[in-house]
Amino acid sequence: MQKDPWPGIETSTFLLQGNSATNCTTVQPVCEMAYLKLHSLLQTVLCLSWEEVCFLLGKLGAPLWPELVMEETNSSRLETFSQLVPIMRTLLDQHADPIALQNHLPNLPITNGSTTFAEDLKIYCNALEWQSFYQQKVQPTMEQYELDTFGRSHDIMSNFWNSCFDDLMSTAFKRDKDRSDSKSKFQEVIVDPYMKRVRSENNRYVIWQKQNSSQLGVVWQHWRTLRRLFTCERGAWANRVQPEVKWKLSGAETYSKMRLKLVPNYNYDSHSEASALRDNMGAESPRSSEPLPLAVAKEAKVSDMVDDHLEDEDLVFLDNKGEGEDESQKEKLVLSEDCELITIVAVVPGRLEVTTHHLYFYDGSSEKEETEDGIGFDFKRPLSQLREVHLRRYNLRRSALELFFIDQAHYFINFRKKVRNKVYSRILGLRPPNLFYFGSRSPQELLKASGLTQKWVYREISNFEYLMQLNTIAGRTYNDLSQYPVFPWVLCDYTSPVLDLEDPSVFRDLSKPIGVVNPRHAQNVKEKYESFEDPTGTIDKFHYGTHYSNAAGVMHYMIRMEPFTTLHIQLQSGRFDVADRQFHSVSAAWQTRMESPADVKELIPEFFYFPEFLQNMNGFDLGRLQISQDLVTDVVLPRWATSREDFIRKHRKALESEHVSSHLHEWIDLIFGCKQRGEEAVNALNVFYYCTYEGAVDLDAIANENERKALEGIISNFGQTPCQLLKEPHPPRMTTQNASRRQARLDTLPANIFEHLGKLRPFMEVVSDGLPLIQALVPKNQNHSIMHGSDTLVTVSSSGLIGTHSWLPYDKNITNYFTFTKDPTMTNLKTQRFLAGPFSPGVELGAQLLVVSNDGRLLFSGGYWDCSLRVTQLGKGKLVGRMCRHIDIVTCLALDLCGIYLISGSRDTSCIVWQVLQQGGFSSGLSPRPVQILCGHDQEVTCVAISTELDMAVSGSKVRDVTPQHNKMW
Repeated sequence: MQKDPWPGIETSTFLLQGNSATNCTTVQPVCEMAYLKLHSLLQTVLCLSWEEVCFLLGKLGAPLWPELVMEETNSSRLETFSQLVPIMRTLLDQHADPIALQNHLPNLPITNGSTTFAEDLKIYCNALEWQSFYQQKVQPTMEQYELDTFGRSHDIMSNFWNSCFDDLMSTAFKRDKDRSDSKSKFQEVIVDPYMKRVRSENNRYVIWQKQNSSQLGVVWQHWRTLRRLFTCERGAWANRVQPEVKWKLSGAETYSKMRLKLVPNYNYDSHSEASALRDNMGAESPRSSEPLPLAVAKEAKVSDMVDDHLEDEDLVFLDNKGEGEDESQKEKLVLSEDCELITIVAVVPGRLEVTTHHLYFYDGSSEKEETEDGIGFDFKRPLSQLREVHLRRYNLRRSALELFFIDQAHYFINFRKKVRNKVYSRILGLRPPNLFYFGSRSPQELLKASGLTQKWVYREISNFEYLMQLNTIAGRTYNDLSQYPVFPWVLCDYTSPVLDLEDPSVFRDLSKPIGVVNPRHAQNVKEKYESFEDPTGTIDKFHYGTHYSNAAGVMHYMIRMEPFTTLHIQLQSGRFDVADRQFHSVSAAWQTRMESPADVKELIPEFFYFPEFLQNMNGFDLGRLQISQDLVTDVVLPRWATSREDFIRKHRKALESEHVSSHLHEWIDLIFGCKQRGEEAVNALNVFYYCTYEGAVDLDAIANENERKALEGIISNFGQTPCQLLKEPHPPRMTTQNASRRQARLDTLPANIFEHLGKLRPFMEVVSDGLPLIQALVPKNQNHSIMHGSDTLVTVSSSGLIGTHSWLPYDKNITNYFTFTKDPTMTNLKTQRFLAGPFSPGVELGAQLLVVSNDGRLLFSGGYWDCSLRVTQLGKGKLVGRMCRHIDIVTCLALDLCGIYLISGSRDTSCIVWQVLQQGGFSSGLSPRPVQILCGHDQEVTCVAISTELDMAVSGSKVRDVTPQHNKMW
């Protein structure tokens, strides 16, 4: 396609016009090229319009229109004119309309073929006709053409460029979109799956590494356990020289909530590095809790304490009578929640699962530790053994539960907000048969329903037992150092050579907080309270900036006993505290309380039952005192104590003394009662820092997680005030004389046999004529099913005849003070019940071979020819179980106090621990799989005993050797 030549014509014309306005001689080559170009274009273009012709004529310049010439010289004009002649000839001949030319320019020289056209045109350009043609036709047409063509060029060009720009942007956008889509597609199809697979593989590899490391650790720990078993004193690979045993405190509790048991510390650390880092110059002040950030404290403060209560949806499960299921039915999952198991040494993340039969905890730690129970903190406990469930606080948040089982196992479990009540209600909704539940959740109502206060007032329980029960109900637990059980200082004389408990002056004033027992401190403490004012209104007035029970205080007293030693070092940033600030002397500790109102630490229960905590039995380097340079080892005892055991005995005796009994209610008012809070606390100078009180701080109100954790740590170290159990003054205890007179009036219990030995009289009841009895016992926990209010007496004769008799142990209105009803089945040959035999030849049936379950439903017996242990149902005399695990005759049996574990001894020199199965709260048989097999004797085992409370089994053999065994029963 031929290109349009008009743009080139315009360009050449404008160029010639511009050159004509300047000195053309300076640009002569350019002009010549422009004329030639213009002439060439005019010859190739088909035909121009009249307007275009006029435009060219008007723009060619001065040579054609002499009147327009200003400063152009004659020679330059002639030269330019000569160059225009070919252009004019072509323009007029080929493009101008001949008729129009004839009409407007009749005298125009002939252009076609004329040799004189240049001269003629030159003369004609000066003619009036030509000038008139220019003014009337060329100039107006040219101006109109310029207006029409070039006047709108800006808009046209603007639209053109806008169109070009839009097309460009559209193309760029499309290109970018296509590129983005391609990248997204590539990302989606290639990169994302690749990265996902990479992350998956990396995670899988990391998990594998952790699992492998954990498995290796577990295997190594199991191997260490087995090695200890085989190399111990009576093991198969016993070392000739046994290593020195280091000890730590076990978590096992007795029924009186005392931790008495020490277990070997196989991970013993002498903490020599912590001793080396200790600074004994005393330059630093004692560690104290960091002040709370004001903004954080204000955000977390609660103006009004709200009672702990269950939501309506949680109460539904308590009212559901049919949720509990019989143990014979299939086990079903009821609830599964993430939680934390709180122990003294660690906070263990994990998961609690509640089923219709069991409670399971799965340790979620990446690296499981070696514990007393094995590897990790996992446990599985039957619901039938659950004895108590208490709502607890953790870091002042009402989010925890504490579970107590009938074998004294206990677990402190913390949940997320609002989860605890759901778990609590679901557990109670399952109706565990042995659950001791008063139908109340609040500690105040629980104390009232328990009747403990009345028992204490009437001297039916000791001061120690009552204080431990108050601590438990108020939420104090051995599992949380910030809520450790608290006991009072009861003595103030730690220097006399003899302790006279009849002298009131040796006792501490229990009506006052420990911080103002010294009367000199009372005025200072009162002035501090009255003068304190927080301008922000966040911090309430308080008498003491420290607390009488906190984690640091517990570690202070228990520093010589692991795991508290390790915890103390952790609190002190990896070192022992200086010796002068450690608990090195009982009298010095009391003197510190008297000299400083800032040190308000009360005592812990161990001061009244656990002499071992006063001894540095593990040989830790605790440093030297700064002034005397005496080495700190065992705790220095008062002069009136001849030994650690003597100190504990006398200290416990002081706690149970008449003076303390008559004033202990005053101290209870300060710690648990009406003087703990409010105006009574102010008057008693007994107000502590506000964030130690229950309900004063809502940690969940703090949005920032780091700030919340920091506040949790501060609360954990600062200490927590127990739940307020009483809002009225606690009643005083009866005197011994008044309690005795009351007991004599009621006369509901038999007199103490040891106080009336001279009045003992025998009474005879014939059970089986001519057959000696080899066993007669009363089961410990009976359901009184034979006669209302009566007990069951189980007898076994030498022939194996079983009798279950009913009797009323004591009734003052009866002549013999008791009633006895013989089992009628023993005299009827058709209904007589016998132990199934035969017994092994040479075995004499005796009491050591017979054990009755605590509920009086089952009889366990040994001595059989097939080496079996048999279970007989007492009600029908029916054999319901037969266990064959020993390889020789069973020679002795024993049942623990809880009635849930049985131990058997045999001629094969071994002992086996069995679990007594429960169904519906009653004993139903023995588990076919032994809990543990104990070895160590060389001869026949002749006697056994087992204590779940102490977590211990003891056995004796024919050669009179006694073997105590530490065995976890779960």
